[in-house]
Amino acid sequence: MSIRVAGLTKIYGEQKAVDNISFETGPGVLGFLGPNGAGKSTTMKILTCFIPQTSGTAEVCGFNVSTQPLEVKRNIGYLPESNALYTDMYVKESLAFVAGIHQIHEPEKRIADIIEQTGLGPEQHKKISQLSKGYKQRIGLAQAILHDPQVLILDEPTSGLDPNQLIGIRQLILDLGKTKTIILSTHIMQEVEAVCDHVIIINKGKIVTNDTPENLKRKNNVNTLEEMFVKLTYR
Repeated sequence: MSIRVAGLTKIYGEQKAVDNISFETGPGVLGFLGPNGAGKSTTMKILTCFIPQTSGTAEVCGFNVSTQPLEVKRNIGYLPESNALYTDMYVKESLAFVAGIHQIHEPEKRIADIIEQTGLGPEQHKKISQLSKGYKQRIGLAQAILHDPQVLILDEPTSGLDPNQLIGIRQLILDLGKTKTIILSTHIMQEVEAVCDHVIIINKGKIVTNDTPENLKRKNNVNTLEEMFVKLTYR
């Protein structure tokens, strides 16, 4: 398994943001769902070594997030919900900067491939400050996959995209999920139906269910994941 989490807990003051959760996942797309404040972003920040856990363990590609953070970061691509970009850079310049950080071999070829993959071609000669929110989101995704990581953690990756852009990015996520492990956090249930092989729902810091979308709908006697989500998180 590419990701192993065991007894993971994060406490802020007296509040347990993440409360003793455990799961494993390998290649494919895992939908990581929950209402606001459920513990999703906290879990993803721990997996990316952005913040430490209070207790429990987490491994990415066999590397421990607490003791081997550099190895974890080499194997992971992260698109946070707040997609921070150097807006005074040009699109290709920003990708070249990230390629340099990862010491990518033949960076110009790799950048060209990623620009085509993420549909950035029409905007590649602009400054990031001139781009729409949707294209800025594509820049964040391009930076996350540029070094060809084995694991991708995507927090609301289609935020701000128009319907045509949605189709392209969802297909890209599907294609990447054939060989990579992807954790996808989103509030768009249609997106989960379209791309996720498996779903974990977290609520109040605890995992409340962990199954395939079809099994979840059948077990909860609902027709859509949206109905199932409401049933499991607002009770």
